[in-house]
Amino acid sequence: MPASLAAVKHKIESTKSTRQITSAMQMVSTAKLNQIQHHTQTYEVYAEKVKQMLADLVKSHSATSAASQDDVYAALFKKRPVKKTGILVITSDRGLVGSYNSNIIKETMGLMAKHNLTKDNTVFLTIGKTGTEFFQKRDMNIVYQYSGVSDVPTFREVLPIVRTAVQMYNDGVFDELYTVHSHYVNRITSHVVVHDAMPITEKSLLDEDELAQLVAANDQQDSSANGSATTAHVSAEYEFEPSDTAIVSALVEQYAESALYGAILDAKTSEHSSSANAMRSATDNADDIVSTLQLQYNRARQAAITTEITEITGGMTAQE
Repeated sequence: MPASLAAVKHKIESTKSTRQITSAMQMVSTAKLNQIQHHTQTYEVYAEKVKQMLADLVKSHSATSAASQDDVYAALFKKRPVKKTGILVITSDRGLVGSYNSNIIKETMGLMAKHNLTKDNTVFLTIGKTGTEFFQKRDMNIVYQYSGVSDVPTFREVLPIVRTAVQMYNDGVFDELYTVHSHYVNRITSHVVVHDAMPITEKSLLDEDELAQLVAANDQQDSSANGSATTAHVSAEYEFEPSDTAIVSALVEQYAESALYGAILDAKTSEHSSSANAMRSATDNADDIVSTLQLQYNRARQAAITTEITEITGGMTAQE
């Protein structure tokens, strides 16, 4: 066999081996995606209930009493002058996930540019080796880093991360916290989202209509306090046991923890989806390469056979 044919055949075999690997990795990522989706769907129900309960208390103006207490989680409602901004960036520990990591890092840099953030007034909390290595190379101030999040992270596993972030906020390491991660939409689509994680605000709890109603109610109360004539306003009434302060404090704790855990769970779901899509694209590309090489091999082999036949025919003619 000519050297060119042997080289092409070797490329075909090598590409087929690569295709088997990428196909297997696609199957593994798809299995992980199916597994984590079950956890995500059930957890979203819990997180939404916690958010709704806390939102109802905010609308009833009970949260203000909790914010005045010396409590770790009630302090999450307090706004203070922003001297340091914290950014929690969630990336993967490895590659082979397409543009997953690059999109997150690009969005993070865009966030910094939008809010005029520099390495002097910004601290980073990084989850995932990719983000950690990126910001370390640029001499960014990383106050917390974590890697090795499992494929289907449990709440118990993530709880130390969440509580560390909350404690850092209350210790004044940063005065506000953004989370940047990839949000899973469906098996084909994911996009990067940025959330205001701390302090907890009415805007983060209420939708636009509820927020507008709350603003209107507050304006109405201000008018009443100033002696202006107002229309009667009926608000929800709650009876608390043991107290509204204790209940709000517990709910704020659960909401803060569920929001950050939900972000990690969502990011991991998106990572598995991106990995499956990347491996599917790699498998499809391998199929295309094999087809092209096979055609090239067949043409080269046909040309070699034609050359041999011509040489044999020429030799027979010369003997005659």
